[in-house]
Amino acid sequence: MSFLNQLKSQATALQTRQTTQQTQHEANTQLTEAASKTAWLYVIELAKQLNVIGPTGPQLSLESKTPWPPMKLVDFRVDARKKKLRDQEVFDYIGMVWRLVPCDGAPVKGSVSANFPPDVQRIETRLSAGAVKHDRVEVRHPEKKTLQAIRFDYVTEARASLTITADHDQAKLAFRLVNTQGFDLMQTTYLANQIQGHWLDELAKLIVGQPSKFI
Repeated sequence: MSFLNQLKSQATALQTRQTTQQTQHEANTQLTEAASKTAWLYVIELAKQLNVIGPTGPQLSLESKTPWPPMKLVDFRVDARKKKLRDQEVFDYIGMVWRLVPCDGAPVKGSVSANFPPDVQRIETRLSAGAVKHDRVEVRHPEKKTLQAIRFDYVTEARASLTITADHDQAKLAFRLVNTQGFDLMQTTYLANQIQGHWLDELAKLIVGQPSKFI
């Protein structure tokens, strides 16, 4: 075989691989778009119903010792963003956010303190994740002025969220849930062809605090 024929053989093999890869990407994109649309429509309807129901929220505490009052889930809002992928407009991500507020009355003021760095960091992480309004106060010895603790003065209102991110090349959807079971973060990934009513119902159960197989 001449050198030119060797190059032709290599070029043909490369073109075949590229065509196969392109075909697979197109198929995966179609699967992912169908799954994203299914999730989008489900989440829109879910938010509409939960805004009427106002379900009971999880038990919250910034340091596992000082419980917040019983909470409920309100003000569900849904949004989606799209992007260009291989000259096609596709879903980038779907998001749903909501507020956690006291079941009875308005949010109230609370306070927790910590003097060990890991405990301070844990509280700050939870405050940030929940977008909790707060003040950070350094508690010092009245005479020596040495730092004794960090006090966090907060208001009992927080935010929670669901983010669904599409991966069109791999035909997968990634789910990220913040503050559904307390101040926490949960993540999981599903194949696009798994996104059907059954698993989305499990997702809804997780959000409202019922036993769920979603994660």
